[in-house]
Amino acid sequence: MSNQMNKGDVVAAVALRAGVSQSDAAKCVDGLLELACDELAAGNSINLTGYMKISTVDRPARTGRNPQTGEPVDIAASTGVKIQPGAKLKAAAKG
Repeated sequence: MSNQMNKGDVVAAVALRAGVSQSDAAKCVDGLLELACDELAAGNSINLTGYMKISTVDRPARTGRNPQTGEPVDIAASTGVKIQPGAKLKAAAKG
């Protein structure tokens, strides 16, 4: 089973690596997350070259099936978030 970092862990690690207080690191992490939300809401994408690209994807309306009854179900169109890893993230995951 793999370990998982939560937001507090990320803030502490950023503070340590950047040599800043946890309060300043928390402001930076919050700022980055708010920026990502604002840009995606505006229909823009975020490209952190080598690390990741975050963008929206439009999903068209379609007809699905209720798995219990097999009855057709209309699924409305929606917008989702797509995160594509960059070369540095892919290399880090390989170990």
